[in-house]
Amino acid sequence: MKTWRLVHSGHLSGAANMAIDEAILHGVAQGGRPTLRFYGWEPPAISVGVFQDVENEIDLVMCKSLGIDVVRRPTGGRAVLHDVEVTYSLILPEESGIIPKGITESYRAVSEGIVRGLVSLGLDAKMVSLRRKGEEAAPAMHAPRSGRSVITVEAPDQGSASAACFDSPSWYEVTVGGKKIVGSAQMRRMGVLLQHGSIPLELDAEKFFACLHFPSRESRKRAKAAFLAKATSVREELGRDVSFIEVSEAVAQGLKEALGITFVEEELTPYELETAEKLLLAKYAHLDWPQRQRKGSQTA
Repeated sequence: MKTWRLVHSGHLSGAANMAIDEAILHGVAQGGRPTLRFYGWEPPAISVGVFQDVENEIDLVMCKSLGIDVVRRPTGGRAVLHDVEVTYSLILPEESGIIPKGITESYRAVSEGIVRGLVSLGLDAKMVSLRRKGEEAAPAMHAPRSGRSVITVEAPDQGSASAACFDSPSWYEVTVGGKKIVGSAQMRRMGVLLQHGSIPLELDAEKFFACLHFPSRESRKRAKAAFLAKATSVREELGRDVSFIEVSEAVAQGLKEALGITFVEEELTPYELETAEKLLLAKYAHLDWPQRQRKGSQTA
């Protein structure tokens, strides 16, 4: 368990990225090596949480006109625009003994590694707990079961009217200058933990908020202003052009130090590639895949 696999899978479609993350989860459940994966998105995509109401919250027509895909994640949370960013996924057995089993504590352990990596780039990154002094951490928010063995979880939100992820604070936030710089979500299935997250190199709030439904121009304007007050990006904070590779290498090193592990760079296995292709076609190519799964389980 001290030696994990490191996978660089390049820039892929939203459906392919989500399919690969879940395929790795299946591989780890069958005894595969714990894996840290870095990837990007081509074309840009908005990912929505597994329980998010796409029709009411996302303007699919606008997304199509702007060349932005829309994909539903297997994890909870709100919408994220994946464009100029580094995305990570961490997949390992819950019983690894390296990351705590508890939801909020597992977020804390991963966030600690990410903070180390961002600090090494020159960012004044901090891991901020939103607990008030003397107050216990809130219990993790468990979403309803979907199917027989899936539990989707996320750090507990503190409330926001927007469908966007980065303007909703959660326990053990990674921030720079008081602004959120990493958005993560987590799921657990078949005894395996999967956490993936977005580290924006740049933020395009204009494009993102054009793709979200609002009752009026004024409400869109207010939501966008609130988002920009709470979210930031790596290049904005550093004031220089930081590459995908530079950030991914820094984060990998930070996780290595924080978790006491080593990485071996490897490719996806034939089993993972085959499983990902099946998941892409049968599941992630369809925004309504949770409903399809529920119907399938009812007729089985």
